Amino acid sequence: MLTSTKELLETAQKHSYAIGAFNLYNLEGVKAVVNAAEAENSPAIIQILPDVLNYGGSSLIALFLEAANSAKVPMSVHLDHCGDRTIIETALEAGVTSVLADGSMLPFEENLAFTTEMTVLAHESGSTVEAEVGRISGTEDGMTVAEKEAKMTDPYQAKQFVAESGVDFLAVTIGNVHGQYYREPQLDFQRLSKIRQQLEIPLVLHGASGLPARMIQQSIELGVCKFNVNTEVRQKYLQFWREFGRTESQSDLLDCQKAATEAMQEVIAEKMRLFGSGGKA
Repeated sequence: MLTSTKELLETAQKHSYAIGAFNLYNLEGVKAVVNAAEAENSPAIIQILPDVLNYGGSSLIALFLEAANSAKVPMSVHLDHCGDRTIIETALEAGVTSVLADGSMLPFEENLAFTTEMTVLAHESGSTVEAEVGRISGTEDGMTVAEKEAKMTDPYQAKQFVAESGVDFLAVTIGNVHGQYYREPQLDFQRLSKIRQQLEIPLVLHGASGLPARMIQQSIELGVCKFNVNTEVRQKYLQFWREFGRTESQSDLLDCQKAATEAMQEVIAEKMRLFGSGGKA
């Protein structure tokens, strides 16, 4: 059933678990998330990136919304990492339940101004807003931020930002990265603890692909209740097609699509169990 992202996250925060937010591209991805969520009796968030929205258009958002609404468990649909007002307006008009108004590439005051404006816009549409203070490094889906451009979240700036913008949940940067971790992740939990002390709203951690279980659990204990997942699911999908192409010469395409869906579903279900959302629908 289609549900408010804010409601999902506030419930997760109250009961000390986190919800997986999965970036999706096609029908197979949507079916993988819905199937996993129903099998695990877990809430879930379907995410769409601006480039994917530009590629698939309103029909892709309609697919995501229908899938969420038809699911037997609570799900929401979220526009991820968008700094373009026009795209945010399009997504809100299409019915997404939340957006990440991403001004993290801007100076603090400009980020605040942009996010405040988008928060007013989203709230008028009955949707909610995620923002980002600090800037996460890494490369994913054509978006690259060098380590030298990354900036950790300042706890006191975060408090000011949330108070003045009115956002509903906040993505933090504490050493997490987009895409793959090429060395052991180093998360600044002391910083996360200070952020939690300053804020009451749900916290979000991007770059959850590849984080070890102990870091996931510690993040949840310190108030993170939404983890963004993209890399591992996407890689599983691509791996399936690469291996299938080497071993099979003829097969029914529908059988291939089902198998690709099942491969992604396994990864997604594992994340739901890791985040503690299984059985919480």
